[in-house]
Amino acid sequence: MRSLFVAVSHFPLPVLHGMGWCLGWASFLLSPRYRRRLFAHAAQAGVSRRVALSSVGESGKLVAELPRLWLGRPVRVGWEGAACIEAAQAHGSGVLFLTPHLGCFEITAQAYAQRFGAAQPVTVLYRPARQAWLSELMVTARDRPGLHTAATTLAGVKQLIKALKSGQAVGLLPDQVPPQGQGVWAPFFGRDAYTMTLSARLAQTAGAQLVLIWGERLSWGRGYLVHVRTFDAAHERPLSADPQAAARQINEAMERLVRECPRQYLWSYDRYKAPKAPPALPGT
Repeated sequence: MRSLFVAVSHFPLPVLHGMGWCLGWASFLLSPRYRRRLFAHAAQAGVSRRVALSSVGESGKLVAELPRLWLGRPVRVGWEGAACIEAAQAHGSGVLFLTPHLGCFEITAQAYAQRFGAAQPVTVLYRPARQAWLSELMVTARDRPGLHTAATTLAGVKQLIKALKSGQAVGLLPDQVPPQGQGVWAPFFGRDAYTMTLSARLAQTAGAQLVLIWGERLSWGRGYLVHVRTFDAAHERPLSADPQAAARQINEAMERLVRECPRQYLWSYDRYKAPKAPPALPGT
């Protein structure tokens, strides 16, 4: 599988996105559960079935583009709103980047590292893959100048806190469902979803500046456009010290990003699932 991954990384991006489009639709047509979840989540957010269907091919592209982004030649990336990053860095503290399962979240960290990483490296939180070969590949391919990784473990969280306190940047997906005991229930598009408290705790512990970021996948494999936003431009409210209120604020911010480009949101992601119990400690 690793050899296949390496071979595919040499394919042009338009070819990979074409393959991904087919992969996405194959998954959609073969899985009734996938279809039910996608339509239900889109309807919950008030998104039409037409827009929801346009996200099917995009979800396949998300998978197919990974070999090129991890192992292949650099791709074309543009920026919109990069001044928000410069303004956050001017405070002299760490910067916490938040993005939902929208567009290509892989490219945001790479693009940041290339443009800003020399002065302020970024550490991204990731969930290790079940397959050993893929987990190893994720770490080795993502680690590059200005870009580091931290696994979803206690040691990984400590690594994030250390990075922020030293004035570096951290990136994570706050709409990822955490294990039981590591989140609170908060509305997401009008329905309660189990929401991680880690993002708010990181910001408050390290005094970090919050910035929203997402990578738009351009049509016909033309590359990507990274969009950057201030955390709460609409209300100009600081992040609440109350975990429940902070989770609500972060979910509202994620909703705003999703509404910018709903056709590239991963509507099939099981956002409203019940959290899993944390792994049992040895001897218990």
